[in-house]
Amino acid sequence: MLKLRIITALCLVPVVLAAMFFLPLTYFSLFAGGVFLLAAFEWGRFIDAERSSVFMVSLALVLFGLMGVVPIEHIWSAEAGPNTLANGLYKYAAWLLSAGAVWWLVALGMVVSFPRSSALWRENPATKAMCALFSLVPFYFALLALRSYQYDVDTYYGAWLLLFVMSLVWVADTGAYFAGKAFGKRKLCPNVSPGKTLEGMLGGVVAATVLAVIVTQSVNLAPGQSQVLLIASVVAVLASVLGDLTESMFKREAGLKDSGSILPGHGGIMDRIDSLTAALPVFVVVVWLLG
Repeated sequence: MLKLRIITALCLVPVVLAAMFFLPLTYFSLFAGGVFLLAAFEWGRFIDAERSSVFMVSLALVLFGLMGVVPIEHIWSAEAGPNTLANGLYKYAAWLLSAGAVWWLVALGMVVSFPRSSALWRENPATKAMCALFSLVPFYFALLALRSYQYDVDTYYGAWLLLFVMSLVWVADTGAYFAGKAFGKRKLCPNVSPGKTLEGMLGGVVAATVLAVIVTQSVNLAPGQSQVLLIASVVAVLASVLGDLTESMFKREAGLKDSGSILPGHGGIMDRIDSLTAALPVFVVVVWLLG
């Protein structure tokens, strides 16, 4: 299984990096849309395995409608100043991403109180569909927001910024794994994910924070921007843990071990992006509020 995971990762990572750095914004949005559709299909399995395709199409229609309201070129307002990080976030994009950030506060309450909280949504497909909507749609627009940031000034700036946030999550996952193996004693959220420990989570946060400090101190940023990015990085990493736990909660309630089987050795798309669905919109919102 480990060998299969490594082979899949070696094939997948170059594709993702190539899409981030070399696809024009329009084609990148289509690439991200493909990821969104696959994730929506898998989320549909959490709701009703027999109607997952119907759910995917429904969520896709919602996404396409919102893209008409917030097209890529309008995610950032032209009013953004040269020394700001995100004050130019277009108002509709800001509302959309903020709704996603608020959803993760709701998800925190659901995870902490699980399994009692499941009584509110276990038999309610509409409620679970709304959870999927607020998990996936802001994630999609956060991808576009990060990739398109300062695109007119430097076409690669947003790609590096997106890679930075994604790397924070990957480093946090790796740090949590090794810290949990070495020091893990206290369960983080046993009713949702018995294997995760508080020590593992703290180890992941420390590892990601070290990366954030190194990066923010190594690049040329305007005064105050390093602190903003550092704060946003730590909050996003904490949110990534919640994203992972939230998907685990819905999988557990649906009786699923993996969200899918499209990625050999890794499970489904949602199993790979669950942390990112929370980390990306939360990062953008925190930078927007503090920048």
